Amino acid sequence: MLTKEEVGHIAYLARLEISEIEKESFAGELNSIFNYIEKLKELDAGNIEATFQVFPQDNRFRDDEAQESLNINEVLANSPEKEDNYFKMPKIIE
Repeated sequence: MLTKEEVGHIAYLARLEISEIEKESFAGELNSIFNYIEKLKELDAGNIEATFQVFPQDNRFRDDEAQESLNINEVLANSPEKEDNYFKMPKIIE
């Protein structure tokens, strides 16, 4: 069980400023979390397969096929500004 002083020390190490009321509140909350962890330790999880994904997933890739590229005039048609065959953007870095 954590005491208010231990919570204060943890807050000090984390460079957090907390009030006495918060220390008392956090001590209670952390103790209830620790109690729950102890309950979980009682479970027999030896026969449970480890999972990293709850629902099965598979990758859905399309075949990599060469296709005709877009025409440069079609690509630049909706551009507000263009120069030669490039999009023209305002300078953002000095």
